[in-house]
Amino acid sequence: MLSSFWLALQLLTRIPVPAQPYPTPQDWGRSVLAYPLVGLLIGVLLVLMHWLLSDTDPGVQAALLLLVWTLITGGVHIMGLANSADAWAGGHGDRQRTLEIFKDPRSGPAAMMVVMLTLIMKFAALSVLVAESALEIILLAPVLGRSAIAALLLNTPYAKTDEVGAERAANVPKQAVGWTLLAVAAGTLFLVGWGGLILLFLLLVAGYVLRRMMIHRIGGLTSDIAGAICELTEAGVLMIVVLVWG
Repeated sequence: MLSSFWLALQLLTRIPVPAQPYPTPQDWGRSVLAYPLVGLLIGVLLVLMHWLLSDTDPGVQAALLLLVWTLITGGVHIMGLANSADAWAGGHGDRQRTLEIFKDPRSGPAAMMVVMLTLIMKFAALSVLVAESALEIILLAPVLGRSAIAALLLNTPYAKTDEVGAERAANVPKQAVGWTLLAVAAGTLFLVGWGGLILLFLLLVAGYVLRRMMIHRIGGLTSDIAGAICELTEAGVLMIVVLVWG
């Protein structure tokens, strides 16, 4: 399990990890089990930073938290969000055109707009949450973001079968990941009470809609879309809590 955690940490963050033997597709598949743990580590780091900055203005603190949050991941999920936005906007409903845009590393207006709006939502929600010291939500958002990726890998085919991610996804231990996601759901209820049911329900509905859109447009998942789902889930968790319980 420790090696799976190091692989997940290496893939999802820029935190240095011990040298690992060259991983097999099976190793990468098992690493999905550790995705929520990586999110938990990020959440703990953010909570510790909140404590260190407890006397700082909430807006400044929110900006610093968002900065550190982005630096920890190296912006990898934000890049996925940007690529997904460009592909969706520029593909004009055509599967092949959409997949071609995914390969283009340049960012267009759609990418910049979606990334900017997502970061603004995260900043605005964090400003409210840090002012109220809602540590459980700051802890939970990164966990649910990475759990969303794991959930998609359970039953969503890869759109590009030649992509490395498709081989990894084929080796995900689905039953074990399912139990892991149930543990995440139980942890959510423990942290935020029965209001967590509303949060999880809304995230499930949004995930179902996005999954349907992916399959209809391009036939399934890509690594960029997985990153986009992580970012959107994090932003969604923060905004839902502020709008529903704020």
